[in-house]
Amino acid sequence: MAVDTPLSHRNLVIYEVYVRNHGPNGTFAEVEADLPRLKAMGVDVVWFMPIHPIGRENKKGSLGCPYSIVDYRGVNPEYGTRADFKRLIDRAHALGLQVMIDVVYNHTAHDSTLVQEHPDWFHQDADGVPYSTVPEWTDVIDLKHPNPELADYLIETLQMWAELGVDGFRCDVASLLPLDFWLAAREAVARVKPGVIWLAESVHAAWVAYRRARGLPTLSDAEVFRAFDMTYVYDIWSIWQAAAVGKVPVARYLEAVRLQDCIYPGNYVKLRYVENHDQPRVLDTVPDRARALAWTAFEAFNKGAFLIYAGQESGATHLPSLFDVDKVAWGDYALQPFLTRLAHLKKDPAQVAGEFVICEAEPAIQAVWQHADGNLYGVFNVAGAAGDVTVHLPDGEYVNLLDDAPVTVADGKLALPESALIVRTTAEIEVAPVFSHLLDFHL
Repeated sequence: MAVDTPLSHRNLVIYEVYVRNHGPNGTFAEVEADLPRLKAMGVDVVWFMPIHPIGRENKKGSLGCPYSIVDYRGVNPEYGTRADFKRLIDRAHALGLQVMIDVVYNHTAHDSTLVQEHPDWFHQDADGVPYSTVPEWTDVIDLKHPNPELADYLIETLQMWAELGVDGFRCDVASLLPLDFWLAAREAVARVKPGVIWLAESVHAAWVAYRRARGLPTLSDAEVFRAFDMTYVYDIWSIWQAAAVGKVPVARYLEAVRLQDCIYPGNYVKLRYVENHDQPRVLDTVPDRARALAWTAFEAFNKGAFLIYAGQESGATHLPSLFDVDKVAWGDYALQPFLTRLAHLKKDPAQVAGEFVICEAEPAIQAVWQHADGNLYGVFNVAGAAGDVTVHLPDGEYVNLLDDAPVTVADGKLALPESALIVRTTAEIEVAPVFSHLLDFHL
């Protein structure tokens, strides 16, 4: 973990925007007009997928992928101008929101300014033709790290965006770049703007092993944490995917969550999510809506920052294409009240300063944020079970903070919610972590 990462990053709510598909015309101005709604939802940081000009050579789809970038220092004219983006930043700051942009420093478009000006900065085959080390990424070519001149250019670019007002960088496939580069970048950016948020798209554990076996240096999450504030949960994502559809017991996933507490620095921050622009919508993944909402609630309640992908608040089931105009179907924002409550609970004193304990795995996940001034206790019916469940709550009447419905605990049991419930209690709750045995070895 970066030594100066604030623990408060665990309480951030980050909202991911793809400008092309967000509004009718796909412009910065339309996102700017939507900022008050995002603020009201409880969003802290608006993350923009790449805002730069998109390559045309070997492009995918009709318009190309935003991760195939022509100019790191330019703005995609389809979205507006640099001045338009600056106005959006200023409006976000006036509302108390922060702005994060995507950083894609592993590769560029085939027709990027850098390959035209510095072809030697790229991986080249025996014939001197730039290529990607990931064959299926046919629309991009890989930069070759380490390279001091390239590093200086990229770091100066980061400083430029920070000086414009950008508050954070989400770094695409950050695990594929040298750690020394990210450490230098963090230090250099802090000189022009202290407190910038660094989010790494760390990669799947299996991909780390695959690339290393082929002589391609790739960082593990533990290494990435030295330079970044937050990393993705791709280290355990495949286990979550299997648990979400019933292929493995939920307990196996919770053991992986618990293991993160054991192998990462004490102040580590994970970005928790159930969908993003590379993964299917949760409502298209989990067998039914109730269980999808239960998983959503648990990941928001889980220890770490929480990501909302634009359209999630409308119950979207379709994952928009990266390569074409494919607008979010906003409808009536049916899940916005639900996500708003989850987002605001991230700032509850129990979640801000309490201790997170996973109490039970079956028949539903039970977890508690324990705090001297009051606890938050959650029951998440991710398996779609029915009937009553024994809980670690005193008998009495409670209120579900997700929908204001009454909750009754009698004889130590309550009726399982259709999806999830979170209640507040000042009673002392004595529970042991259900997976504490992970560190218990007896000869």
